[in-house]
Amino acid sequence: MGVTTQVFSLGDYRRRVIGGAQDIPEDYFKHGVKSPETHALRKKVKDGCEANILNYFNKQRGQVAIYDANNGTKESRNEVAEKFEAAGVHVIFLGKGLRTRASNGRFMETESSCDNDEIVEANIRSVKISSPDYKGWDPEKAVADYWGRIKTHEAQYEPLTELKWPYIKIINVGEKILINAIQGYLQSRIIFFLMNIHNKYRTIYFARSGQSLIEHSFKADSDLSPAGTEYAEKLKDFVLERRRKVQEERSKAGVVQSKRLVVWTSARRRAYHTAWPFVQMGYRVIEKPTMGEINPGVWDGLSPEMAQKRYPDEWERFLRDPYSHRAPRAESYHDLAVRLEPTIIELERENDDLLIIGHASVIRCLLAYLMGLPAHEVPAVEIARGDLLEVVPASYGVHSQAFHFWSGPGRGTGGDGPEENFYENYAEATKPSIKPADPEEMTETTGQDGPKDTQENSVGGTTITLEG
Repeated sequence: MGVTTQVFSLGDYRRRVIGGAQDIPEDYFKHGVKSPETHALRKKVKDGCEANILNYFNKQRGQVAIYDANNGTKESRNEVAEKFEAAGVHVIFLGKGLRTRASNGRFMETESSCDNDEIVEANIRSVKISSPDYKGWDPEKAVADYWGRIKTHEAQYEPLTELKWPYIKIINVGEKILINAIQGYLQSRIIFFLMNIHNKYRTIYFARSGQSLIEHSFKADSDLSPAGTEYAEKLKDFVLERRRKVQEERSKAGVVQSKRLVVWTSARRRAYHTAWPFVQMGYRVIEKPTMGEINPGVWDGLSPEMAQKRYPDEWERFLRDPYSHRAPRAESYHDLAVRLEPTIIELERENDDLLIIGHASVIRCLLAYLMGLPAHEVPAVEIARGDLLEVVPASYGVHSQAFHFWSGPGRGTGGDGPEENFYENYAEATKPSIKPADPEEMTETTGQDGPKDTQENSVGGTTITLEG
């Protein structure tokens, strides 16, 4: 979305240095005096993780760092704030802490609190016990252990009341949001993002639109071919059958709540008409003009060979940086990602299950966002017509699966026939290609390799610290 960002989890760093919960000293999370060995270990972990953040800003030209750590006392918050302030980095506390650098040189903190035990218990069971700390643990023992951590933190926690720094307080998972002294574009943008996210379970499906009568032209907003109409019916049948199986599995696990299905498409004919079988069954189908395919400019209708022959210099520049390069009168993938920002915010806000029927370029950007892929890998994500991609956002990554349901005309993913919209698939020639996860595979998106985005515009370094 235009800001270079990376996640730094103190918990992930601690697990790499020490190991899982079974390897942690008994007094590591306990309030009060700790053994000299534990004190030295905690300092080593904290200093090492924060050194990585400073290195990210100083040597990698990062703009926003999300620092997931616990800073529950005024002393620890001031210590962290002053340390990063001295390095020219400012702070926002998310969860129980978030830091960000703003253009006015201010420090911003965000606090999240919850006094509803039912919400806390549900969060522990759905989020915390899936942490790598509790891999292989009995769920009930993991829940009890995490409640113990909470009680320990409660004993020493000091609510965020310092007016010295700008801050955000999030109460009961978004029930109420309080802000203090927020200034600047980036800080306001972060608040807007926080107001639109949630932690409820939902499934997001992705599928390409069906084959159209004119596949090679961006300007020709053509309707579906007969094969495309058949594809639309197959997609509807497969999605509904897949949802039925998932609901059966969740029912066996004791989850009886079912989700509605909402369908999003672009305003292009072939995308909306691929969703027509869902319209006929009474499903809510929403057209989103911002989800239109990437504009190829002068490359419209050209094969890769023709584009290389007619525009050799542009082609060379494109191959060097497929994400950021913009052909004459075209959009780059970065332009497309910026255009999709409102769609991404709505995607975060959506509570229901969602089926996105779109164009390959659009699906690449949305998938890369959800899976935390670096920006330079976005153009190389392979999206085959005839595959349904299923993504379930989770606290420690996303569960992603790919299902094949169609092998008819127009399936190609790499410009393999005269009917292909070649510009949509130019970047798939870049190596290595990034394929969606195989069935049953889980893609992790947390930790030091968290989501990144690159763009030449600079808004200043920002550290976002997630606490607790």
